[in-house]
Amino acid sequence: METLYITHPACRLHEMGNWHPECPQRLDAINDQLLASGVMPFLEQQEAPLASQADILRVHTHEHLAYLRSHSPAAGYFAIDPDTIMNPHTIEAARAAAGSGIAAVDAIMAQKARTAFCAVRPPGHHARPDAAMGFCFFNNIAIAAAYALEKYQLERVAIIDFDVHHGNGTEEMFSEDPRVLMCSFFQHPFFPNICQGHPAENMVNIPVDAYTNGDALRLLASDIWLPRLEAFRPEFIFISAGFDAHREDDMGQLGMVEADYAWITEQVVQLAGHTAQGRVVSFLEGGYNLSALGRSAVAHIRALATL
Repeated sequence: METLYITHPACRLHEMGNWHPECPQRLDAINDQLLASGVMPFLEQQEAPLASQADILRVHTHEHLAYLRSHSPAAGYFAIDPDTIMNPHTIEAARAAAGSGIAAVDAIMAQKARTAFCAVRPPGHHARPDAAMGFCFFNNIAIAAAYALEKYQLERVAIIDFDVHHGNGTEEMFSEDPRVLMCSFFQHPFFPNICQGHPAENMVNIPVDAYTNGDALRLLASDIWLPRLEAFRPEFIFISAGFDAHREDDMGQLGMVEADYAWITEQVVQLAGHTAQGRVVSFLEGGYNLSALGRSAVAHIRALATL
């Protein structure tokens, strides 16, 4: 079965100013590297649908959605905070980013695909139930996980997050939900500085020091993540694929390289093969050095597609 590559034109139209690191060129960098590497012909490309209001409201509040709609600018920009800014295309792009996961879940559950990579922006894992933050407007991975749990009556789903930043929004949405196991590592202290001292039992979120290298992060994954995941036996696995933990990315100070992203992805795909009929959906989160982003995404997608 195919690996899906899901995106939407609106994801390139959302932008927050020429100075902003979360820029449309991020998607171009991934696309260009997939073409140059020869991987793209092995992927089934698909345009994302727009997430419905009902999809969004599984994890977000009515007030949050109303706030974004009422402040969407007809021209120019509206700043929710100094780093999280709307232009006239932001809501469509955010709905497409969230809808990509819905489409991926449906295709995989219908056995039309085995895995998927959602090449979308804005990213999502910082978005809280009632607020946008950290470049994120809707929590794409949470929307997809909640949809899979409700639509297909799954009992256990796992979320893996290897972004350099803590996926605080995702943790807030699923903390204490026994149907969801979240495993992550993230640089700390660092944005968003919302690290719970005593996380819920279903949250295996590991703060690490700046300059932690890929070997140490692999060890955390193999010694802590994987035993918990194997015991949990997820029926579907979702990945918040942030590539800003790369050693060339100035957004953070961790030391991962392409081979580390490939190794982690291979472990997740292998686990999914044992417990989840191979079902994995990955979402682009961070990654701001365009060269490192493109190379890392290709390594990740190769492993997703077992190429």
